[in-house]
Amino acid sequence: MTIRLYDTSARQIRDFDPLTPGCVSIYLCGATVQAAPHIGHIRSGLNFDILRRWFEYRGYDVTFVRNVTDIDDKIITKSAEQGRPWWSIGYENERAFNDGYAALGCLPPTYEPRATGHITEMVEMMRGLIERGHAYEADGNVYFDVRSFPEYLKLSNQELDNLQQPSSAGETGKRDPRDFAMWKAAKPGEPSWETPWGRGRPGWHLECSAMAHKYLGRQFDIHGGGLDLIFPHHENEIAQAKAYGDEFARYWLHNAWVTMSGEKMSKSLGNSVLVSEMVKHWRPIVLRYYLGTPHYRSMIEYSEEALREADAAFARIEGFVQRVVELAGEVEPAAEVPAAFAEAMDDDLGVPQALAVVHTTVRQGNSALAADDKDAAAARLAEVRAMLGVLGLDPLDPQWAGDDDRGEDLHGVVDSLVRLVLDQREAARGRKDWATADAIRDQLQRSGLVIEDSPHGPRWSLGGR
Repeated sequence: MTIRLYDTSARQIRDFDPLTPGCVSIYLCGATVQAAPHIGHIRSGLNFDILRRWFEYRGYDVTFVRNVTDIDDKIITKSAEQGRPWWSIGYENERAFNDGYAALGCLPPTYEPRATGHITEMVEMMRGLIERGHAYEADGNVYFDVRSFPEYLKLSNQELDNLQQPSSAGETGKRDPRDFAMWKAAKPGEPSWETPWGRGRPGWHLECSAMAHKYLGRQFDIHGGGLDLIFPHHENEIAQAKAYGDEFARYWLHNAWVTMSGEKMSKSLGNSVLVSEMVKHWRPIVLRYYLGTPHYRSMIEYSEEALREADAAFARIEGFVQRVVELAGEVEPAAEVPAAFAEAMDDDLGVPQALAVVHTTVRQGNSALAADDKDAAAARLAEVRAMLGVLGLDPLDPQWAGDDDRGEDLHGVVDSLVRLVLDQREAARGRKDWATADAIRDQLQRSGLVIEDSPHGPRWSLGGR
């Protein structure tokens, strides 16, 4: 058994060789909490949640760090616009992110450090970089000298001569416009902390280098994040950490975006879909299926039609699970997933291919149900539950208890009414009045019900929203 992953820095799929046998250390760039999360933000957390679950299934002890950027230019701008303290905005949105992660079934990280809680570590790293000749102070700012680090831009594969380094107001005193800010001098009315170079606040890139060093040490296994972070964020993290003396990440994994009309989902473009709104219209387990089952390196083009398709596909899995439970009682997950599922997951987290194994097993289980083979149906359910557990999609997991917010208090009443109509349909079928039977079925379906004919009689369920 060898897990293989696409390493952005190597630009190829590599065998995963852990730094410490039996252990995996992962640092994921988490939320910048200037606003509530849209589904594009949560996708990254979902993808790396599945990666973590697969490592754990394979027997690894996983240390998973996902940071919170609770101070940056955008948060300060929001504070000025709304007339609220920066920390109030950050904390409110941090809770919204955590609510979103939890709603979609992401396991909590081992550590979730906030940037503002690690100023001491950042000052220590800057001091070391200045002493080594990789950084300098100017006008109260501290900059990284990119020319002092020959490996700069290896991750993003750019040429230094062509580099356009993003910068913000107040970044004065640079020796070279391509140098980037690690520390920004204090401005009136903005939050600031005391340092040997005057009061100021951290730059975005420094935060992650310092926190990864604190929680995972000088070297760790995997650094992850969205494609948009490759440059400048991850490139600058590498420069700071390695110039400081760390070996830093051994593998770099990047997930693709959720797009709308071909553009990356973004608040600035006004095309975001907030998680808090989505869960009012779609069950969280369906959102997890929709966002988590495409390959992590593939773009997801958002559409209501795609969500309906995901809802229908997951309903087929749920329907099988429910039917077997009704017949055989609750079946525990199998100890091992099918070999084809494991092979797909080992190959760069091939969730689409693994999901195909789930659906094939469901079809086999449905055939067993049709043949009234209780033991075979239960065996297939055990396999399905094992696979869904790895994906965080097992509908019988306590995580999803109460997920189906569809008026459970009225279920018995609705069931009685539907049964009366189904009895009429069965009577029509008995007298071979197929037109009436079909008309009843079609009317029920137009009402949002799905009717299935089984050897044990007709069943009904709610269709997609």
